[in-house]
Amino acid sequence: MGTFLPKEESIERKWFLIDASGIELGRLASRVSLLLQGKRKRIYTPHIDTGDFVVVINAEKVKLTGKKLDDKVYYHHSGYPGGIKQRTARQIIEEHPERLIEMAVKRMLPKNKLGAQMFQRLKVYSGPEHPHKAQKPEPIDILKIN
Repeated sequence: MGTFLPKEESIERKWFLIDASGIELGRLASRVSLLLQGKRKRIYTPHIDTGDFVVVINAEKVKLTGKKLDDKVYYHHSGYPGGIKQRTARQIIEEHPERLIEMAVKRMLPKNKLGAQMFQRLKVYSGPEHPHKAQKPEPIDILKIN
């Protein structure tokens, strides 16, 4: 008997709705990355994308503990000499709160084409409204996922 490998057409992808209000950023990101990778499924295979769709709402209400709002600094570089840019978590939340969650989740996914595919199934919105009501996302308590 051979090893079971799921076929692309046999993978059933669910939609999950997560409310980020009052949840710590790291805990939220780690659980969302598990859902996107499909690691909670019995058919999980590392080289096949078996993950689900995840919709995160209320991104502006995500919690950062301690002094991380002001002390946590995110860097990026333009590629030119002297082109390093830095922003604190507070600056990011004020301008684009959904980007903070997206960056945290993206950095927990595999760094390859498969990870990029998984990241496309993440939908983050700063308020309580989202345009995916037709998919009937199932609300899930993210803190109960292991």
